[in-house]
Amino acid sequence: MELHYLTATKAQELFAARELSPVELLDAVVARTAWVEPAVNALTEEMLDEAYGAARVSEARFAKSDQVHGPLEGIPLLLKEEQPVAGRTIEEGSLLEKGTIAERSHPIIDRIHAAGAVVHGRTTTPEFCSAPYTHSKLWGVTRNPWNLDLTPGGSSGGSGAALAAGETILATGSDIGGSIRIPSSFCGLVGFKPPFGRVPGMAPFNQDTYCADGPMGRSVADVALLQNVIAGPHATDQASLRPAYVLPAPNAALAAGMRVALCVNLGDYCVDPVIEANTRAAAEALRSAGVIVDEVSLPWSRKKLVATAWAHFGGIMGPFINDVAGANSELLMPYTLDFARRAAQADTFAEGLVAEAEIYEPLGLLLEDYDALLCPTLATQGMAADFADPSGLIDVGNEQVTWIEAAMTLPFNIVGRVPVLSVPSGVAPNGVPTGVQIVGRSYDDATVFTLGAALEQSLGLTTNDSWWPQFAKAATS
Repeated sequence: MELHYLTATKAQELFAARELSPVELLDAVVARTAWVEPAVNALTEEMLDEAYGAARVSEARFAKSDQVHGPLEGIPLLLKEEQPVAGRTIEEGSLLEKGTIAERSHPIIDRIHAAGAVVHGRTTTPEFCSAPYTHSKLWGVTRNPWNLDLTPGGSSGGSGAALAAGETILATGSDIGGSIRIPSSFCGLVGFKPPFGRVPGMAPFNQDTYCADGPMGRSVADVALLQNVIAGPHATDQASLRPAYVLPAPNAALAAGMRVALCVNLGDYCVDPVIEANTRAAAEALRSAGVIVDEVSLPWSRKKLVATAWAHFGGIMGPFINDVAGANSELLMPYTLDFARRAAQADTFAEGLVAEAEIYEPLGLLLEDYDALLCPTLATQGMAADFADPSGLIDVGNEQVTWIEAAMTLPFNIVGRVPVLSVPSGVAPNGVPTGVQIVGRSYDDATVFTLGAALEQSLGLTTNDSWWPQFAKAATS
């Protein structure tokens, strides 16, 4: 396998055996970035002086047998730009924030550095992370390396695109409506939305039960590795849970005998036939691993799910955008303005809280009988990279739906205390991967990683060296 497509766990093995050095691996991803980045446009900045300094320190540690290594020692990693780094810009894809310098770092940043990671850059987002695609007036259009005409998803789209293109080994994301899982699905990656409070955050969104910072990578084991570094209580976040939850190494063999509920449409979602076929293939792969999979139904409706989410966004994220914009709303992207408008017109926050409880109950009852739920990550095969109309419709099967109705991630932000792992399930005819979600009982993170490891091993997609996109460099505007 080419060095830039190594998993973190494989790189660690090579470091320990002194068959590869952290500097050589950083050289590989930096060279790859220089080659693909003009077309993919996944990075807001590179931090190469700091990165090479960290890589040389790690190289020296691996050269001595008596040195203690951090859990991410020598591994190249990219940070989602939304997670501020003290002394660097925090612009959130917005002209309103251009040139703003962060005074404090996000709680996970120090943990990542302390773990020995080689942080070498930061990744693009849509403006204020308010869209499932990644383009903005500030940073331009981020494209999917599997198909440059299509989006890598959002809002952690830069992280997803960079991982799929081989520009890094690990990356961070955040998720308030699917923002880790959507790009993980579209980019053929593994991504984890931790349950609320598992990973510390920053005000005001550390108080938002929909929102979670989390890991993205090219294998279930890699994602577990990064999750264990960033999880745990933090002195600045009263919502962060203690004690720290440590995931065991994912073991596919432990999945045998587990019970999984398969629900393809989550009630009444219209699902693309290719997505459904790949989801059913994932279910069969779990059965091959000894998992008991039963098809079930849920009494959910898209209309109620979407209305409930907008009520929540109307209480937190919508007002946050309006406060930042002030009298300068003309600088905002159309999709940001549309987001704030829809949030302002929604039901009250209190009405949303009641609906959230009503939505959780049937899932909670279902998970009394099953260890996890399996469903598609997205209902659609893809969206244009420069998807411009926030009210535009997407073709899904025989229907046309809004983007929020195609994001089957959203229900599990509404019930934000459940852990959700997105794992690749196949590739669509447009060349873009598809994914499934493994949804666990509240705060039962280990089970979704066990099932994810079993699915990854049984399907054999990302474990195959030929899985990653045959990227054809192309000039884009």
